[in-house]
Amino acid sequence: MKRMLAAGILTISDKGAAGERQDKSGAAIHEILPTIGVRIVNYDVIADERELIAEKLAKWADEDHLDMVFTTGGTGLTPRDVTPEATLSVVDRIVPGFAEAMRAESLKKTPMAMLSRAVVGTRGRCLIVNLPGSPKAVRECLEVILPALPHAVETLKGQAGECGQPEPDSTTVRG
Repeated sequence: MKRMLAAGILTISDKGAAGERQDKSGAAIHEILPTIGVRIVNYDVIADERELIAEKLAKWADEDHLDMVFTTGGTGLTPRDVTPEATLSVVDRIVPGFAEAMRAESLKKTPMAMLSRAVVGTRGRCLIVNLPGSPKAVRECLEVILPALPHAVETLKGQAGECGQPEPDSTTVRG
């Protein structure tokens, strides 16, 4: 039996960290991930501070050994939006297909999707995904990438077969 994937949700919001705003985006992530067998083991709301974000991402990947970390917030163009920079400072490799897919799907709904600077990358064997800060956008973006997440983590951990190769079928004649 496969083990459940462990994830963290990191909401980046000055107002949320100050207790001035309810975290509806983090709640949306928390609601959606269990539908693909992911259990949420870490959750926090922190201010838009690059070093703080980077420290939390590194700790959750390196010390807590999470399979995935999802951030929400801080991916836009305001001066305080530093989530992509913090993420890029801690990842080993970027995985642009996820961010490209999220932006492409979001563009079907709003031209403002072009303003998203969200990135996705890996640190060790942890996949780090930046999501937008609105609950609606979080749901739309997760819907796009959800089918690929388990396989991405399996591949990252060296537990998956080759991508695009059909599973062996008992009815296949070998000669």
